[in-house]
Amino acid sequence: MPYLVASDLATESAGRRFRKLLEQPGILHLPGAHNGMSALQARAAGFQGLYLSGAAMTASMGLPDLGIITVDEVSFFIRQIVRAAQLPLLVDADTGYGEALNVMHATRVFEDAGAGALHLEDQILPKKCGHLNDKKIADAHDMAAKVAAAAQARRDLVIIARTDAAANEGLDSAVARAKLYMQAGADAIFPEALNTAEMFRAFADRMPGVPLLANMTEFGKTPFFTASEFEAMGYAMVIWPVSSLRVANKAQADLYAAIARDGGAHKMVDRMQTRAELYDTIGLHDYEALDASIVKTIIPAGMPQQKIVR
Repeated sequence: MPYLVASDLATESAGRRFRKLLEQPGILHLPGAHNGMSALQARAAGFQGLYLSGAAMTASMGLPDLGIITVDEVSFFIRQIVRAAQLPLLVDADTGYGEALNVMHATRVFEDAGAGALHLEDQILPKKCGHLNDKKIADAHDMAAKVAAAAQARRDLVIIARTDAAANEGLDSAVARAKLYMQAGADAIFPEALNTAEMFRAFADRMPGVPLLANMTEFGKTPFFTASEFEAMGYAMVIWPVSSLRVANKAQADLYAAIARDGGAHKMVDRMQTRAELYDTIGLHDYEALDASIVKTIIPAGMPQQKIVR
């Protein structure tokens, strides 16, 4: 149904709804959604929560993932995804857009925009995708201060602390940082760019009772694992951050190549979402029915007609 109808909107905060998802048995599947349409399609596939990737956001804007977009730009993505799908959303907050006060501001803005959770990472600017080389890692206590600032600013938002230290400083450092971030107020931990099943298991074994997030990105350092395999390793959540964008971008590139080659898109029609499928996904007919019902409600039958005075 259209998001405009109040009865179709959640009465509980997104943060509380995200926490309830975490409390359910089994690993929480959080596919990346880079816009409202992809969010609707993910919901239609049966997912209960979504992930908004910084890499997917920036790439969809034609920019690299170097921490150069602003809080307001991210909020635009949050609002459209939450409005479209009405699902709890985990948001990539990069390094927090500055220091402690900036982190507090971002936390409030994201929660007001409808986010259910965010994650902060312990890199310094210019930050990089976690699966690239030569990442610069922040001082652990500086990162802990950011986590504490986010925890102080949030109402119900779930705070996940990401550590990129495994690649630069080793697993022992990543675990020590994770424990410090939990003490600072994090609700869960995201160990980024682990590259073997043994590393995933070892990290989980040393963080008993802590909800852990696994990142199943393509073309990175992490081998392909399924959600059930991550669950068996001790992880509570898994994200596929940029998958939807990569598939969409590849399809668009093929389309433009076909138009340039063939003088039109006629040879690509069998790969297109049909008009009926598009309207069904965005709920066009539900909106039309809502519009008609409001007209009938505002102008009830049987009311006397106003006389025209000439």
